[in-house]
Amino acid sequence: MNRVHTMAFPLLVASLLFCLCFATRIQAQTPSPSPSPSQESAKPAETKPTSQAGGENPFAPEPAAPLPAGMTGSDANDPRARLAPGMYDAAETSMGIKHVVLLKKPVAFELGSADPDDPKVQKTLGLLGVGDSMKMPKPVQLVIAQLAFANSDLAFQGNHLFQGNFYGINIYEISNPAKTTLLTSMICPGGQGDVSVYKNLLFMSVEMPNGRLDCGTGGFPPEPQPPAAAAGEEKKPTLPAAQKERFRGVRIFDITDVKNPKQVAAVQTCRGSHTHTLVVDPNDKENVYIYVSGTSFVRQSEELAGCSGEAPEKDKNTALFRIDVIKVPLAAPQEAQVVSSPRVFIDPRTGALNGLNNGGTHGKNGLEKPSDSNQCHDITVYSAIGLAAGACSGNGILLDIKDPVNPKRLDAVNDPNYSYWHSASFSNDGKKVVFTDEWGGGLGARCRANDPNKWGADAVFSLKDNKLSFASYYKLPAAQGDSENCVAHNGSLIPVPGRDIEVQAWYQGGISVMDFTDAEHPVEIAYFDRGPIDPKMLVLGGDWSAYWYNGHIYASEIARGLDVFELTPTKFLTQNEIDAAEAVRVAELNVQNQERTEWPRTLGVAKAYVDQLERSQALPGGRITALRQALQSAESSHMKQKELAKLKSLAPSLEKSAATTKSAADSTRLQALAEILKRPAR
Repeated sequence: MNRVHTMAFPLLVASLLFCLCFATRIQAQTPSPSPSPSQESAKPAETKPTSQAGGENPFAPEPAAPLPAGMTGSDANDPRARLAPGMYDAAETSMGIKHVVLLKKPVAFELGSADPDDPKVQKTLGLLGVGDSMKMPKPVQLVIAQLAFANSDLAFQGNHLFQGNFYGINIYEISNPAKTTLLTSMICPGGQGDVSVYKNLLFMSVEMPNGRLDCGTGGFPPEPQPPAAAAGEEKKPTLPAAQKERFRGVRIFDITDVKNPKQVAAVQTCRGSHTHTLVVDPNDKENVYIYVSGTSFVRQSEELAGCSGEAPEKDKNTALFRIDVIKVPLAAPQEAQVVSSPRVFIDPRTGALNGLNNGGTHGKNGLEKPSDSNQCHDITVYSAIGLAAGACSGNGILLDIKDPVNPKRLDAVNDPNYSYWHSASFSNDGKKVVFTDEWGGGLGARCRANDPNKWGADAVFSLKDNKLSFASYYKLPAAQGDSENCVAHNGSLIPVPGRDIEVQAWYQGGISVMDFTDAEHPVEIAYFDRGPIDPKMLVLGGDWSAYWYNGHIYASEIARGLDVFELTPTKFLTQNEIDAAEAVRVAELNVQNQERTEWPRTLGVAKAYVDQLERSQALPGGRITALRQALQSAESSHMKQKELAKLKSLAPSLEKSAATTKSAADSTRLQALAEILKRPAR
């Protein structure tokens, strides 16, 4: 992005575009809208198109540079590679996924124009605090205005789905997913609007400088133009004027009446809340905790006392190089407050706060110099095993969270192929962690045929003895177009027993379902994709999140609304496996607060294991047939004692096979199947 010299714009871009990690690094007090070297690395050395208003148009499509030596790209012959474009009429293709319904955004959550000359664009930019927007290229004006109404993350409770948006929250009734309906909308600008829910409380992240304590839509006055810089001097962005009504942090709502949420607390933080993670301490029933990840600029101390964006050697109390922990008393949420600010990047040997860096990453001229990590983008906690995985700009980190107020770093990894560590997921058994790399951010076309498959991908790590070890990469295998923003983004596990499966959003790359049971060889087993929104211009759109919840996949589509999907059987995933996943029901789902899945000992789950053992050829055909016949007989007899005895008689041979098979996954399946056959639930 070309540098635009207004006082508010660089900070606005930092708040808006860091929501999509458009910049791969953030400097202490002066976040810049210019792309990092790693973002420029895939761009050819050619003249960029210019906008109608003059200046470079950073969103005009450009072909990718040649692939670096030894790297491969995506498949340009995949059915997803050349789908017809359109907003609501784009061509669609899928494998193993059925599109059930798309619910368009409520009108209030739409900019309502794709024309940069529309007065709505200038009005929206004004509310965001942009002073002289005429110095921006018009496509930049339009994208920033559209981003102010972008859909973001999802949370679930009972029959309700909560969809975050930079402009507020929409709540849907999903008791019948095929007939999902909008229940209520709550306008509350401030971006990026990530949500979590716990009992009668709803939490919302706020990071942008237009957020107000009262959820008002008026924003704040545009900042005045700064004085002209001296000759040869670079004009540096300055902080917005302190405003006593500005809010950046975590809002807390009471949703006892889900149709009428009421704000009961607003906990301010120095960098706002880009994302947050709900943490439930199994030993503390009176409180819940919120881990706050702030990625934007540090506000002035005049606006929030104690805030400092100085380097750690200048101020040991700097708001950089830390996360914040909010304690929320369930009986009195209005008393929620920040109770600690863990220094998760500290060097334990020297005490230096900036103890981690990315080790260098890919750039235009090869390996870049290491850059310090001073913020986490997202943290996934897994309280059942007492661990959390943090995706922290230049590093993936592992935390001990047994004391949730004082998490301690256990391990940290980096990777020269990773540009920006974005999010993380554990396998259900806690033996693997999948990290995502949001290379180029949500505004970059990073899935083209010449974009390396090791960049902007998932990295699968094995986890043993609290140490992470790299296993493999996984990237959406289908090439996407020059105008499709595409990179690894948010996903969740699909609870198929015996397998590690994740459904994941890839912005305009659509949805990909990955099996990472074999950590060294992850493979795609299902997908859904649409054509680009615009074939000539890279505009903001696509799937922000794709999560499995109680039998369906729900995707937060940034520009269009809310998608609902269901899985369909293929050679990669059988109906029995889908049925077993659908049998798992949870009361709430906050994906970054990962919970352990326990499968019922039913014959349906047993059938899923048999299908897997057949697929992997862990048992000969005759034994597979005998197992299926025994399961069918027991089911048809309504679990009569004779048929149950026959099932039980098959268990010892399965346990023997489990002890001799060379596959750890098959051994686990055989043992689990034997346990069901010995004592099936009625």
